[in-house]
Amino acid sequence: MISVRNLSKSFGQKLAVDDISFEVKKGEVLGFLGPNGAGKSTTMRMVTGYLPPTSGEVFIDGINVAENSIGAKQKIGYLPEAAPLYSDMTVSSFLSFIAKLRGKGKSDVEAAIDICFLGPVKRQSIDTLSKGYRHRTCLAQSILHDPEILVLDEPTDGLDPNQKQEVRNLIKRMGEDKAIIFSTHILEEVEAACTRAIIIDQGRVVADGAPNDLKAKASGSGSHTVKISGMAGSGIRSELSSISGVKMVREFASSESSFSGQVLPSKKINTNAESIFNLCKEKGLLLEELRVEEGRLDEVFREITNTDTEISERNVKEEDPEKVVQD
Repeated sequence: MISVRNLSKSFGQKLAVDDISFEVKKGEVLGFLGPNGAGKSTTMRMVTGYLPPTSGEVFIDGINVAENSIGAKQKIGYLPEAAPLYSDMTVSSFLSFIAKLRGKGKSDVEAAIDICFLGPVKRQSIDTLSKGYRHRTCLAQSILHDPEILVLDEPTDGLDPNQKQEVRNLIKRMGEDKAIIFSTHILEEVEAACTRAIIIDQGRVVADGAPNDLKAKASGSGSHTVKISGMAGSGIRSELSSISGVKMVREFASSESSFSGQVLPSKKINTNAESIFNLCKEKGLLLEELRVEEGRLDEVFREITNTDTEISERNVKEEDPEKVVQD
């Protein structure tokens, strides 16, 4: 339903989007990821017809956006990064205004209010709303006309953890019969709501696939986290390194009688858990922990985009206890 073909956008000498192509089909929820300045928002603005491309084409359900912008926009629900609002209106009056522009009625307004959990503030002036409620009002206007295609730029921005989960579930449900593309900095959302993810860096697509497929590309994917005792840590590390197919051994902690760390396999010869178990049995070592790692999206993100941004709970504000890529 969304077809992007060789899309580029330049701002003077700066090439913000560099010849990218991708498609989003009905029933797909595409997570759009990338570091700050990667070209995410610029791409989404071109997809919606808000910004003309320097070169390339965008088709919305077969409609060329450049040739029939109005026809394409009728099929899209768009939540921009900083969605405009009429602050002197109430939530209900604002959505009623949008409904008239879209040719919709009161029942559509009430449905959008219910879906976006705006009931408690629907008669409240927008300029008195919290950031979370303002953002949900913007989200409500994007889905009010029940569009076939949704383009959402950070749809959970400003929401508390419970509200984030509700919106994720909403996106996942709507994705069953719509084509959805949304950008996010919260990598958990990709796993929770997306059927596919694209990582964009310096204006180019650098990864495209299902979340599990992307996680498998992490350098730690298929590695074994171990905790072993019964020998000096340095000796245990040396023994683990001698196993056929071991690329390297990372040390987490070591003592005179124990070792904990990660055993990374070679791509050519995949070290298995049985090899580690047999080593411990032969050497009389106690295997206290053995866990296979599946890889993590934050690890893939850092490796693919060459960013040294630290992604951890420590970087997250107290009111938003989730793993976030700082953009």
